[in-house]
Amino acid sequence: EIIEKLSCKRIKVNITAVLSKNQINKVFKVLDPGVESILSIFAGRIADTGRDPQAFIKYAIEKKINHNKCEILWASTREIFNLYEARNINCDIITIPPNLLNKIDMQDKDLEELSLETVKMFYQDALKTNYKI
Repeated sequence: EIIEKLSCKRIKVNITAVLSKNQINKVFKVLDPGVESILSIFAGRIADTGRDPQAFIKYAIEKKINHNKCEILWASTREIFNLYEARNINCDIITIPPNLLNKIDMQDKDLEELSLETVKMFYQDALKTNYKI
């Protein structure tokens, strides 16, 4: 109800904590297509339930066809791979915490090299424990 009232008053809204297709439908039913808005879909929380969040984001992207001023936001990002998923399905915006964004430099990193770095890290961690094998 509040989304409709604000939208009718031409107030830009960020509809947040959206997790279901039913909620997406309800939003687009009341959202004024001429008003700027953001639909924040909590993809990470959806994934926590064992569902693929891409299906929900794609659904919202399809539903916004007549809402040119609405942007779909991939929220609640859990891993850097979500950035690539969001980009591949043409999601408008993604929020990424700094600890994940720092991993962007790993894109296309050689997996053999990463394996060696991982083993070295395990070795260094073992040395710090003073554990003897």
